[in-house]
Amino acid sequence: MRDSWEIRLGGSGGQGLITGGIILAEAAILEGKQAVQSQSYGPESRGGSSKAEVIISKENIDYMKVRAADLLLVMSPEAAKKYVDDVKEEGIIILDSTYVKDCEPKKGKVYKVDISRIARQDVGREVVANIVALGVIVGLTGVVSQEALEKAILARVPKGTEEMNKKALAAGFQAIKSVVNAA
Repeated sequence: MRDSWEIRLGGSGGQGLITGGIILAEAAILEGKQAVQSQSYGPESRGGSSKAEVIISKENIDYMKVRAADLLLVMSPEAAKKYVDDVKEEGIIILDSTYVKDCEPKKGKVYKVDISRIARQDVGREVVANIVALGVIVGLTGVVSQEALEKAILARVPKGTEEMNKKALAAGFQAIKSVVNAA
């Protein structure tokens, strides 16, 4: 694993990206890494823009905002327009191809994954698309271990939803494996 990751999760309110950012940071902390998480969102509770940023490092973190993302997750067309150019040249862009259709970034390695469709069809509820997305991110990058991620998810999700979230996480791991193997 590289020494540090600057990660931005962009989408719409209600997609659970802020919760996803918190879970990712907590998973890193479980592994003894340094992590900071910040968030911003529009005044709407659902449908407005939403952004979570996570910086994970083996060293102390001096600046708590993502300057240029090593990894960008885009789950809405608006987030694509807003953030796709703020990725490092060798960065990773994961597009939720369920909703993000016309986006061809000029830099970075792009992975198109039907995250929301997988949550809806394979898991049964689109509300867990954020957990599918975390599985995709960790399955692709290894930024944290799968075990630490699952532990952080289970500590954060509402009681009674643990099995659904474990299924969503497994679906994310499988989805990125399929995308990478098809490339």
